[in-house]
Amino acid sequence: MPKDNRPQSQFSIALSSFWKNRLARICFYVLVILYASALFADFLAPYRFNDEDRNYSYSPGTRIEFFDGKVLSWPFIYGRTLSFDSIHQRRYPIARDQKYPLRLFYQGHLFGVEKPGRIYIWGADSRGRDLFSRILHGGRVSLSIGLIGVLISFSLGLFIGGVAGYFGGWLDSFLMRLCEMFMLIPGFYLMLAMRSAVPDNFNSLQIYFMVVVILSFIGWASLARIIRGMSLSLRQRDFVLAAKAMGASDIKIIIQHILPHTLSYSLAAIMLTIPSYILGEAGLSVLGLGIQDPVPSWGNMLSDAMGIVQIHFAPWIMIPGIFIFVTVICFNIVGDALRDAIDPMFK
Repeated sequence: MPKDNRPQSQFSIALSSFWKNRLARICFYVLVILYASALFADFLAPYRFNDEDRNYSYSPGTRIEFFDGKVLSWPFIYGRTLSFDSIHQRRYPIARDQKYPLRLFYQGHLFGVEKPGRIYIWGADSRGRDLFSRILHGGRVSLSIGLIGVLISFSLGLFIGGVAGYFGGWLDSFLMRLCEMFMLIPGFYLMLAMRSAVPDNFNSLQIYFMVVVILSFIGWASLARIIRGMSLSLRQRDFVLAAKAMGASDIKIIIQHILPHTLSYSLAAIMLTIPSYILGEAGLSVLGLGIQDPVPSWGNMLSDAMGIVQIHFAPWIMIPGIFIFVTVICFNIVGDALRDAIDPMFK
């Protein structure tokens, strides 16, 4: 039987159309930079995610100096000293008698300064940990949970939807009623209920996998219903009937002939669904039910920003929220552009 190349040709045309969208292309590059920075966080960040100094709690960002007086100099930073004002608020006046040259490729990191100096690109958190370093390391959790979670849930949704649509009958009715049961319960409340069943003594790695499983478990039903509808139409196509006539097994027909024809919709839907997984993890972590400190994620880093006082005196602790916002916006723009390119009926 000749190989059907229609999905591949349509996919190539769609990618070419997508690449002509300038805004989507920029957002795609932003996502590539975010994922690359998370992947190489150990090298790019000047400190480990758990490297703390309580003497620099909520220290503001460090200014990198290029002039020593009026003379151009190698980049350096001034030291800071801890003091308290009249209302016992921490202050970090600059100590101009303490100079720490910026060192490249320092102790396995892209840059750094010698101790006791501390360089805070975007300031420090409540424990004196570098916010820039923790954001890079936290991206590993927040960004990977979106990808892994959506791959698991979409694999489940594609297979269940394909089976339900192909076989029909009582199996279709049973699987669709099961999907409706999951869709009846609001996703966030279902996520909280499932998380509450997880033991409190789990370590960070176990919690990470549990969050992935929980997010995947609640995200497959809506996709399964849509794939089921597409499969109902595809099972009557000539290439499916020809495969049946040649003796191909039902599972082989579903995997090799029906599901590939849903790739166009699935790919766009994946890009549009990843933000919900990132926001789901962030919501759990902000509430203290997700990734636990000291392991960073963008969500649990925002837990420092739960009080108005902290935001007022240390507004830089809101920076992880900016990264979540930018990532979600970029995924939505890329997903919308990909959907428009793949299926003209969305235009």
